[in-house]
Amino acid sequence: MSVAPVRIALIGMGRMGRALDALAAERGCDVVARLDAAEMSNSITAAELNGAQVAIEFTTPESSVANAVALLHAGCPVVIGTTGWSAQLPELEAAAHRSQGAALWSPNFSIGVQLFLAMAEDAARRARHVSGFDTHVVETHHLAKLDAPSGTGIAISERLQAGLGRDVPITSVRTGSVPGTHEIIFDAPFEQIRLVHEARDRRVFADGALTAARWLAGARVPGVYTMRDVLASSQANS
Repeated sequence: MSVAPVRIALIGMGRMGRALDALAAERGCDVVARLDAAEMSNSITAAELNGAQVAIEFTTPESSVANAVALLHAGCPVVIGTTGWSAQLPELEAAAHRSQGAALWSPNFSIGVQLFLAMAEDAARRARHVSGFDTHVVETHHLAKLDAPSGTGIAISERLQAGLGRDVPITSVRTGSVPGTHEIIFDAPFEQIRLVHEARDRRVFADGALTAARWLAGARVPGVYTMRDVLASSQANS
């Protein structure tokens, strides 16, 4: 028996919106609404969503939370791919509670990055009581990326800090057309350990966001989720 595609609304039709649009059908999703800045100028209504079961939002840090709140109030679960707004997370959590809706956010939707984060924390725990190593994060993205450090860079630093018990600095590089490269450096006087995750195509982020959208559309308990919940659910069902 064939499974009906998940009806999705795309909020923001920039590079990520277009990548999602191109990959959606292949990943079991039907794009029923495409909203860009002009359509969002007066907030977002249920009618504009055209029966979408879930929305995927990639816009700007300044508008992302307002968009997500409007979607929740319109009765539509939302996957938030925009970064640079995490200081407003309590506002999103309050909106999910008021609307009894579900939202999912992540600084990075790559499955490989989720594994990289787990590796970072494990490596940091192992290095915690080893003297002589400095730790640093370097994140490199294309020139058009607005936030620095990246949300992923911050997430990696936080995982390292949890394992090491000390602050870990981040260096941000903006150059060319790099989709995203994240590097962890453990440096000692006579040796160095480097862990690197390199995204070769932004479709990796679109693929993960569509996976998250399909998961979120499945009658979730109201609340705010992350990709860790998606992966934990997948592992529990495997």
